[in-house]
Amino acid sequence: MTEQAAVRVLVYSDDSTVRERVRLALGRRPAKDLPLIDYTECATPPAVIRAVDAGGFDLVVLDGEAVPAGGLGICRQLKDEVFECPPVLVLTGRPQDDWLAAWSRADAAVPHPLDPAALAATAARLLRERLADVAVRS
Repeated sequence: MTEQAAVRVLVYSDDSTVRERVRLALGRRPAKDLPLIDYTECATPPAVIRAVDAGGFDLVVLDGEAVPAGGLGICRQLKDEVFECPPVLVLTGRPQDDWLAAWSRADAAVPHPLDPAALAATAARLLRERLADVAVRS
């Protein structure tokens, strides 16, 4: 069996503990059938925009509660401005904020407090879809 190249995941939050929780929840791979994850962390909105503009990410995880700019607004900007934007998973303040995730055009949302199993399952689904889409385009 050939080993797949690592998937690239960007994690944005101004709070390093949120970024760490995401990394711990997803681990080295969120599911056995997926390749290892290569993480990029961003703590500021300009860093996120620059990184996603440069390309190469398979999943972007944005903290909707980050300051000074929340991940929901950044998600909408990315979806509007980045050609073939990678899937975006937003972390919302609470389950009732799903409408904000829909407004932001996020591909999925997981509420705070983060449930590691739910976060890993959601990320795994988005990564599988992304890898299948990339394979079809190749």
